[in-house]
Amino acid sequence: MEFPMRINKYLAHQGIASRREADVLVEAGKVLINGKKAKNGDQVQENDTVEVKGATKQKTYLAYYKGRGIITHSPSEREVDIKARLEKDYGITNVSPVGRLDKDSEGLIILSNDGRITGPLLDPDSDHEKEYEVAVDKTVGLMFLKAMSNGVEIEGYRTKPARVAAHKTNPKHFTIVLTEGKKHQIRRMCAALGYQVQHLKRTRITNITLGKLKPNQYRKITGPELDTFLKELSLN
Repeated sequence: MEFPMRINKYLAHQGIASRREADVLVEAGKVLINGKKAKNGDQVQENDTVEVKGATKQKTYLAYYKGRGIITHSPSEREVDIKARLEKDYGITNVSPVGRLDKDSEGLIILSNDGRITGPLLDPDSDHEKEYEVAVDKTVGLMFLKAMSNGVEIEGYRTKPARVAAHKTNPKHFTIVLTEGKKHQIRRMCAALGYQVQHLKRTRITNITLGKLKPNQYRKITGPELDTFLKELSLN
C-alpha cells in the first residue's frame, strides 16, 4: 500500500469494508485514527493506528487453488473438502467457498466470510467472466472452436456465447471464457460435440487470477485487486 491514503480506501484495502461502507462508518463516528474520530477525507499515514468501533469481524477474501480430488462442499464420509483442508493445513476456519468446482476439476476458488459477494458473483445474469484451461481427448478443430464460441445445445439449453482460443502448441488444448456457470458446463458442452474432457483447470474469476499458486495454496485478496473485485460486483 502507498501512504498517505484516504481513510475509506485504507479500510477497503484492509478488507474491513467497501469504500462506500467505510464512508458510512466514518460518518457515524465509528472510525478512530490514533484515538481521534476520523472525518471523511482524512488521510492515513503508514504508522497511524486505525480502529473501527463495534466491528464484528474483519472481512477476508482468499484466492485458493483447489486440487483435483478435493470436494468444494458437502463431502461424504471419506472425502475431503476445502474447508477441512484449510483448517487442517493452515488453521483457517472463518471463510467458505463461493461457488463450486467439481471434484475432477482443479483451479481457482474464491473463499470469504463476506456474504454480500455470493449473490452478485453467482448470479447467472451478471456476466462475470470465468476462464478455464481445457485438455480434451482429440485434436481441436476450427469447427469445434466455432461451436464452443457460439453456444452449444445441452439438454434443451443453449449456452451463452463464449471466448474460445486454441492452444499455441498443443492441438488438444484450448482456453475458454464463460459468463455463466451451469453444472459441469464445459464437460457437457464438449461431450455434445463428441469430445471428452481429460483435464480442466479454472484460472480466473473476474479480475482474480490463479497466478503462481500451487494446489492447496492460497493468497489473500487485498488492495487494488480487492477494490476492483468489489467494484465488479457493484459493492465498492
